[in-house]
Order: sequence, then structure tokens, then C-alpha cells
Amino acid sequence: MSECIFCRIVRGEIPCRKVYEDEDMLAFHDINPWAPVHVLIIPKQHIVSLATADASNQAVLGKILARTGDIARSQGLNDGFRTVINSGRIGNQEVYHLHLHILGGPEPLGGSLKPMTKK
Repeated sequence: MSECIFCRIVRGEIPCRKVYEDEDMLAFHDINPWAPVHVLIIPKQHIVSLATADASNQAVLGKILARTGDIARSQGLNDGFRTVINSGRIGNQEVYHLHLHILGGPEPLGGSLKPMTKK
């Protein structure tokens, strides 16, 4: 998995704007945000997608979900946020390394998200 962009970020080969890191996971700002706050949480271990995860991934997946609220609040999302995990081609997964999106901002997100326009 040496060419996986998220594995390269974990190894420090590609910089990111870190929000949180521990021995099992890394959270950082998405470079193409779809909301005023758009953070990705990834396991440091390469897991292709939620569709391929199994019981051996249970601890890290639980840890990611358990830390999501703290990470969201650290970014000012005290009144709520959306989480998204895309899995596989049909689920619109673009990077085949499991990742959870935290999306939010000062206003409700609405039913459908589109990439934010760059100013």
C-alpha cells in the first residue's frame, strides 16, 4: 500500500493539517472541503473500505467512532455535524483507504452536499 495517498500522509511523506493523532488513527482537514469544516479520520493501518473491514478491525473502528465527537467539537462543531463513510465504487469512495468524513459549520448542511467553491 506504499502508493496509497493516505498511507503516505500517515508516514509523513505528504503534509496535512493535523487535527488529532494517536498510535492508531489520524484526523486532518480535507484539502477539497464540502463544508466549512471538513475533517477526515483515517486508521493508520491500511483498511481498504468499510465493506472489507472485519472483526480484526473492530478495535480501531470503535476507537475512530468514539473519538469523532471530540474531534468535531475541537473544530467548533458544538451544535452537531454529519459523518459520512463512502464504501466502494457505488458508494462514491474515491480513496481506497477507509476514512470517515466529519462535515459541519455554523449553518445546517441541508440534504445534499457539493464541493465548496474556492475563493
